[in-house]
This record gives sequence, C-alpha cells and structure tokens, in this order.
Amino acid sequence: MTFTPSHVVATYSIVARDPETGELGVAVQSHWFSVGTVVSWAEAGVGAVATQSLADPAYGPLGLDLMRAGRSAQQSLDALLAGDEEREGRQVAFVHSTGAIAVHTGSGCIAEAGHIAGDQFSVQANMMANDTVWDAMANAYRTADGDLAERMLVALEAAEAEGGDIRGTQSASLLVVAAESSGQPWKDRSYDLRIEDHATPIPEMRRLVRLRRAYLHMTAGDEALGRGSMDEALDQYARAENLVPEIVEMPFWKAVTLVGTGHLEDALPIFAAVFEQEPVWKELLPRVIDAGLLTVDDDTLHQILG
Repeated sequence: MTFTPSHVVATYSIVARDPETGELGVAVQSHWFSVGTVVSWAEAGVGAVATQSLADPAYGPLGLDLMRAGRSAQQSLDALLAGDEEREGRQVAFVHSTGAIAVHTGSGCIAEAGHIAGDQFSVQANMMANDTVWDAMANAYRTADGDLAERMLVALEAAEAEGGDIRGTQSASLLVVAAESSGQPWKDRSYDLRIEDHATPIPEMRRLVRLRRAYLHMTAGDEALGRGSMDEALDQYARAENLVPEIVEMPFWKAVTLVGTGHLEDALPIFAAVFEQEPVWKELLPRVIDAGLLTVDDDTLHQILG
C-alpha cells in the first residue's frame, strides 16, 4: 500500500474516549486553512483518528474501516504505516471504542514534535514553539472537569497557552460522537464544529461549544415535553437560555412549544419579552401558524400578539 502526502499540516490535537459515557472525540488547532477537513475523523461505536504533520487524510477513513472490521487501534495503525513510504513524516493517533490508544510520531516530523498516550486519550503536536506543548495538553486534559468536548477544548487552550504552533493560529475543529452507532450518523454527532479561518480560533471554538451546548439543552427540553415531563422541559430550556441569553430565538420557540402543549399563561410573558426585544418575531408568529407548526384560534393569537 502506498500513500501520497497531501498536506503539510503542522498542528496540535487530541483524540479521546470518555470513560463514563463512551463518547469518542478529536479536537485540533493549526495554522492551516480548514484543518478539520484533513485531521479530524470519528465514527460512533468505532473510534477517532487524528492525522497530521505530513498529513494523509486517508488514514482517517481507512483507520476507521479497519477498527470497524475488528482490528485493534494498534493493529489498524500498524497496517497503514506498513504500507506507507512516507511514514516517518506522519503523526497519527487512534483511539478505539474500547479506549485503547495507538499513536505514531515519525522521525521526519518538524520539530518540536512529540506525543503522550494516556488513559483513553492521546495528545500529539508538531512544529510547536517548544517541546512542552504536549505535556501541557495532557496535564490539562487529565485535570479538566466537564464533558468530553469541554475537556478536549481545555487541552487545546493549554497548548496555545504553552506557545502552540510556532506559526500562530488559523483554524480549529472539534468532533464528538456517541459511544454506540444509531445507524444514523448525523444523530451520533453531539459536536461537529469547525472554524475554517479565524484570527483567534480557540476562543471562537469556546463560543461555539457554548452555543452547541445550549442547543443540546433545547433539544432535550423538546424531548422531555414529548414525554409529558413539563418540569424537566422547563429546566432544560432554562439551562439553554442561561448559556446564550443573547439569542432571542430560543425563548420564542420555547413559548411556541408551551402554547402548543396547553400552557398559554406560561408563554404569554415570554412572547412579550421576545417581541419587545426583537419585533420581527411578532411578524413571524402568524407564519408559523400558517405553516401548521402551531394551532391557535384568532382570540388566542390576538392575546399573544397583544
């Protein structure tokens, strides 16, 4: 098997499995446009891959194919390296759905370059400002609190604080998938965030993670309402709104949902606050009704709009 190098993607990244939830993830930052399209690969119930340095993106899908077929992380990585004439220029890390790690930093990677394989995670970096970057990442990940996305993001922040890529910053990616496949990959990605080109991609990624977490709470609220659990739904909606108070659309749809489930009195003050802050939502509400997403009589509509 022969691989042809596609990109010189110097970067720092982390692949990890959450031992509590079984979620799998990969996060990366680089001074390279759209780094996530090259480095980051993950599949629910299979594993996650980061392929960088003299990067061949084929390591991502081929590595996942091999792990899905029953090979371990190390067997999968070894098989790809064995057929790769440019292996010494590669830096690749695999995490298996079991939590097993395999990682390779070739002797041809541009200094400073190195990796640390820990308990169900690996951090790796090349072309760094100094040789302490991957140690800082590992320490930050081990001691961070929160979900897998948060802990991987903390690792990226630690890398940047330690000096990061010697060339600076440009793009970032963060991908988290479920422990088991649902057969519907689009549902298995709790986080699939990319920053293609930005002056400060890590702070921007933190903002996007906060937004994504809020929308996950909104979805959980809708699901709770569907089960008839109003208290749980309201708690989830409140969590979402607390994370992103600047987004008026969230309380708008919360109010729509409340009306649709027979809680008009709870919805009225929410609608009033939304309409005062952004009047365009007052214009949109009748369109929502016309589209069949909400059924109310004329008196109720006038009450809401008033």
